[in-house]
Amino acid sequence: MRPTLADLEQKDDFIGRHIGPREAHIQSMLRTVGATSLDDLVARTVPAAILEKSPPAIGEPMTESEALQKLQEIARQNKVYRSLIGLGYYDTVTPNVILRNVLQNPGWYTAYTPYQPEISQGRLEALINYQQMVMDLTGMPLANASMLDEATAAAEAMTLARRVSTQPSNVFLVSGDCHPQTIAVIETRARPLGISVIVGAAEDLVQQDGFGLLLQYPSTTGDIPDYAALTKNAQAKKMIVAVATDLLALTLLKPPGEWGADIVFGSAQRFGVPLGYGGPHAAFFAVKDEYKRSTPGRIVGVSVDSKGKPAYRLALQTREQHIRREKATSNICTAQVLLANIAGFYAVYHGPEGLKTIATRIHRLTAVLAAGLVRLGFTLGNNSCFDTLTIQAGAKAQDILNRAQQHEINLRDFGDGRLGVALDEKSTREEVVRLWQVFSGQSAFGFNVENLDETAPDLIPAALCRTSAYLAHPTFHLYRSETEMLRYLRQLEHKDIALNRSMIPLGSCTMKLNATAEMIPISWPEFCDMHPFAPADQAEGYRVLLKDLEKKLSILTGFAAVSLQPNAGSQGEYAGLLVIRAYHESRGEAHRNVCLIPSSAHGTNPASAVMAGMHVVVVACDSNGNIDLNDLRAQAIAHKNDLAALMVTYPSTHGVFEEEIREICRIIHEHGGQVYMDGANFNALVGLACPGHIGADVMHMNLHKTFCIPHGGGGPGVGPIGVAEHLASFLPGHPLAVGVGGVDANGPVSAAPYGSASILPISWVYISLMGTEGLKRATEIAILNANYIAKRLEKHYATLYTGRHGFVAHECILDTRSFKDSAHVSVDDIAKRLMDFGFHAPTMSFPVPGTLMIEPTESESKAELDRFIEAMIVIREEIAKLENGSWPQGDNPLHLAPHTLADLTAEEWTRSYPRQTGAFPAPHLLADKFWPPVNRIDHVAGDRNLVCTCPPVAAYSAAA
Repeated sequence: MRPTLADLEQKDDFIGRHIGPREAHIQSMLRTVGATSLDDLVARTVPAAILEKSPPAIGEPMTESEALQKLQEIARQNKVYRSLIGLGYYDTVTPNVILRNVLQNPGWYTAYTPYQPEISQGRLEALINYQQMVMDLTGMPLANASMLDEATAAAEAMTLARRVSTQPSNVFLVSGDCHPQTIAVIETRARPLGISVIVGAAEDLVQQDGFGLLLQYPSTTGDIPDYAALTKNAQAKKMIVAVATDLLALTLLKPPGEWGADIVFGSAQRFGVPLGYGGPHAAFFAVKDEYKRSTPGRIVGVSVDSKGKPAYRLALQTREQHIRREKATSNICTAQVLLANIAGFYAVYHGPEGLKTIATRIHRLTAVLAAGLVRLGFTLGNNSCFDTLTIQAGAKAQDILNRAQQHEINLRDFGDGRLGVALDEKSTREEVVRLWQVFSGQSAFGFNVENLDETAPDLIPAALCRTSAYLAHPTFHLYRSETEMLRYLRQLEHKDIALNRSMIPLGSCTMKLNATAEMIPISWPEFCDMHPFAPADQAEGYRVLLKDLEKKLSILTGFAAVSLQPNAGSQGEYAGLLVIRAYHESRGEAHRNVCLIPSSAHGTNPASAVMAGMHVVVVACDSNGNIDLNDLRAQAIAHKNDLAALMVTYPSTHGVFEEEIREICRIIHEHGGQVYMDGANFNALVGLACPGHIGADVMHMNLHKTFCIPHGGGGPGVGPIGVAEHLASFLPGHPLAVGVGGVDANGPVSAAPYGSASILPISWVYISLMGTEGLKRATEIAILNANYIAKRLEKHYATLYTGRHGFVAHECILDTRSFKDSAHVSVDDIAKRLMDFGFHAPTMSFPVPGTLMIEPTESESKAELDRFIEAMIVIREEIAKLENGSWPQGDNPLHLAPHTLADLTAEEWTRSYPRQTGAFPAPHLLADKFWPPVNRIDHVAGDRNLVCTCPPVAAYSAAA
């Protein structure tokens, strides 16, 4: 049959590239699972009561070239001016070697959170670099592995201060010289916790009582106050002093750790991370050593493997918030790993001398600019500064702003006649001259940059000039040439397993294809060079993109409105619960504060509820893994006067579609509550069912999973929320952006109005490439792939939970608990042995201890699924050898996994099994073998040694 032109145009070509199994493989897999078709499989897996009659219509699929062309047309509507607004956001130069080999490299951006450290040594070392950089520059003894943004880090500093302070006060004191978005997020976070926030002049605040004090250094207006005495006075009153600061400024300024700060935080954005209309960016967070067990976020520690070789791991994991559930002090369960790595590599590439040179040049240009403005008759609002000037423009302010626009320059408008200018790494002599022209309206002057360079004084007070060394570790001195840096990046990349290496079958937070076409736009200048507080008329392209993405997500979820502000799933949970609280308050029912949460829920659910000021009540699950309806009814009745919400994950964390989800929602609504749906598993619903039609009132969507934003080694993520019509007016707003949020908007939950805006094009492109039918197909194949694994492995491992007809949803939980008794094999042993097969382990011991939760996604081919299945079968056969005594305890491939190249090539092999059994347990490994760089890591040692010890300077030559 002759193909039509429509056939030849291949509009649906991308769908087949995103979905792993070919049509013939799909039919074979359907026969294996016992279904006649995908429709039959869906009908026997997904409750008929929630299925849509037809998939939500979001349009026909586009080709890759069509989608990118359409997005380019949108991007060109943005006007990328030079934004000298400051407010914690600065243009920067991403070294091309880092841009190409990290930001644009799937070996870095598709890696998962480093919970399996033996196959995450590359990015763990990169995070150690980042932590060391932060500790050195801040002068603090301990730093975490990054946080979401500066404003949320400030909120975490506030709650940390509350936990560790012995001051009985419930007041947090905030200097008015902090960035306004930081103050706004603090106020949002403080309100449900009952914390009173007082904003004022720092010298006045210290006279009051409070459990903590927040300072900004340099201040939002550019001043560099000497806070040493004030800090000492505050601490004498038992206050915890937190300081927001700028890493680049700290190459020249005395670090807060040297003048007594307890907590130091800020944004690492200007270390090579693009502006991106507000994100994603890595925030840093450093503390005194005594607060390490209370510090939010992840910390990378230095340990050793079973052979005594140094190795890295996430330390103190028992203090991670999703493990502590309702006892959590934060709901942060992620970081901004990819961006932290870029910032750390930026420091590695430039080294201490390079960073100081960049900072000194910026400061010198600022001093020259200031001197010229004074000669032009302007009065400066600050006598000291690093890179930011506040100018008293008075009645001339609007004319200056108009001229700035003509020169395509954005300045900060304080609204009271003051204007702000913040220079950055891209500033030049020519830019300084243009700024003189903008402020004066003149084209020529009686002075020039060169004249003033000779005479203009530095604007950093002598007493606050840095004298201490930083970045002394050899890593920050060895990679000056691009050749060496390129090889260093490759060396680290090859110590990790990422999605470009093999399937990453983690349940709940799995990894699907992040197509290259989806990733390309994040490097376009129109998206990555936009300041989050640029005038709205310059961001028209972003407005079009964001509105269209919100519309598409609304259609797919069945919700009336969407907010894109939350920059992580945890932030989405929090924002959604705040919306529910605001709704109850608007109805005169502020007393509703009980949140029902199933025992199977993701650990961030109860943590988010506590942060939102709610009281958590756990609901039992039945033997099939479903919510126990009798217990739910009993709890709803018992708390009917105070019931605020139910948090439910659907499909459940147990990997099944609960048949009674509509009844669950009805029970909650009947007793005055709202239903919050955790959208971690929304990828099992897209195109088949809409949460907003099922009965949910709010849901967050993990765009890093369902809509293809890459995990980035533990971040970035985006967690937008969809809400029903009656909740739309309470969506989060922002003090520096008009039109964001609902008419009764809650305060912001993220520093930027649209959170991590620069990676939203990824999801837009994915949805556009898949179209209505493609998204539905992806969901069907995700369900098929999970059931195929469960069916193929059923003779070897029991599937813990299934639905009414014996099928699982998009993931399956394998029960490995019996092996502990029969063979002394733990789930950890299985995870480490999978490394020898070149696989990352599935999710271990969640939601059920001693089990493996496997989620293959629709992107994995039948061949890859079969390789994974083969590995699991071989491991089960190895367990059998321990059960029947063929292998001795302690001397077998399971207990000694993973096997390194050093193990295989050692002169002596004294183990009870052949070398090939240890290192090449499957035939395909002979053609392509991933070698774990270290043996099994000692967790206890890692908890004792959180930081590196810098070798002496004499070691540099030896290291080189």
